[in-house]
Amino acid sequence: MRDGVFETSRRRYGPGFLFSCMDNYFKTRRTVRRFSDRPVTDAEIRSILEGAMRAPTCGNMQLYSVIVSREGELRASINETHFNQPAATGASVILTVCADFNRFTRWCRLNNADAAYGNFLSFTSAMTDALILAQQITTIAEMEGMGCCWLGTVSYNTPRIRELLRLPEMVFPVAALALGWPAEKPELCERMEVDSFLHFDTYKEPSDKEVADYFRIKDEFPANAGFAAENGKENLAQVFAEVRYPRSVNEPVSVALLEELKKAGFIG
Repeated sequence: MRDGVFETSRRRYGPGFLFSCMDNYFKTRRTVRRFSDRPVTDAEIRSILEGAMRAPTCGNMQLYSVIVSREGELRASINETHFNQPAATGASVILTVCADFNRFTRWCRLNNADAAYGNFLSFTSAMTDALILAQQITTIAEMEGMGCCWLGTVSYNTPRIRELLRLPEMVFPVAALALGWPAEKPELCERMEVDSFLHFDTYKEPSDKEVADYFRIKDEFPANAGFAAENGKENLAQVFAEVRYPRSVNEPVSVALLEELKKAGFIG
């Protein structure tokens, strides 16, 4: 927040305003996976995007597009790409946020400018723009009382999503948000302490004991306690590495993503 805006906020709302806002929303932010039947309207989506597009963007190029999937056969097919998880099937809309250099490249060509954006650097720029936008959408929607769930499954079925949404070259899905009005207020999940990821001046690699201490909050969190036994594993780390995100999935999906980036024109 700019200094002038910060001072204005302090004068208008008092010195504790910003920290109160953080306590009221950011420190109690939670993912919603169960939604009511109340629809999210097109006008509400537009209003959210009008605010979200003020997020930081590479060179002010706005290298993103958002596709709304609401109902019908196409929505059902999109749900399938997210494995029909309840957060996807129950949400009013699914927003697929795409890294998009297609629009900017075409503008350059219309103006006889040498557009050299079919490369991995350009993809990372557009991906960053899109992910920042997606987070801004999440924050604005939730502060307006909606619920949101990030669908990490977008990476697992990228070719099918590109096919269903008819994404042209230089457009690539990087985030999917299930959005709706919440039908639950779930318990807060665990988070590691700030010291686990905060470094000053240079990266300070933690000792084995420090790593174990950082992750103890996850190991001992009640909702996680039974995962190891349920999955026939010795501990929570094995559940993550060998069940939830195993080598047998990570490596072939990585190959497929790289191949799809080639098809999209981002890498040679």
